[in-house]
Amino acid sequence: MVGVWRILVAVVALCVCLWGSTEAVGGAKSRPRPQRRPPKKPKIDPISLTPPAQNIDIQRMTGTWYLLNTASKCSYLINHGTKVEPTVMTLTHSSASDQTLSVSTKTRHNHRCWEILQVYDLSPTPGKLTLKGTSPQLTTEIVIAETDYDSYVIMYYQKRGKITMKLYGRSADNLSEAMLTKFEQLAEKQNMGLAYLFPFPTYSHCGVVDQDHVINCVPTC
Repeated sequence: MVGVWRILVAVVALCVCLWGSTEAVGGAKSRPRPQRRPPKKPKIDPISLTPPAQNIDIQRMTGTWYLLNTASKCSYLINHGTKVEPTVMTLTHSSASDQTLSVSTKTRHNHRCWEILQVYDLSPTPGKLTLKGTSPQLTTEIVIAETDYDSYVIMYYQKRGKITMKLYGRSADNLSEAMLTKFEQLAEKQNMGLAYLFPFPTYSHCGVVDQDHVINCVPTC
């Protein structure tokens, strides 16, 4: 049971891996000659280079969103990306004064429907969110990069300096080809070409989930 929820939370709910990323590896290389170490450059979080969409209205972000595509170098997705399951996210914001966004993610694992409950903390910058981890190193920074509220949203997730991008739609199968192409182009700017894109099924989404298959990650997992 513990192994199941760790996989679901780390990979399906966020598609932000705990196990590092995978890159293509070339052939053998000769041993490099020792060189003087260059001065260290200031560390810049990749997500800080991705500004949120202007004037994000978090209340209009609430409701149901179907996961359509993910761009990630997560080794789990690279090895199992052809087996991803239909995934749907529901956002709830109780009031304008509430500084949190409740998140329900439903998906399948081993032919059973599961639901993961989480909370995103709002930041003073509209469109920037935080999912707290069990330690600061496991905290996920989130940016709502682009949305029209009615048909699509593109979100960036960063954990341990690694970026994952996700494209959601209000409908499971009614997103334009132009928007799908735009998502691919944005992923390419993050050095994630077609090999790192993982389309999600647009059918057979989970409905009501029994309590035995609800994973409560509030406040953290």
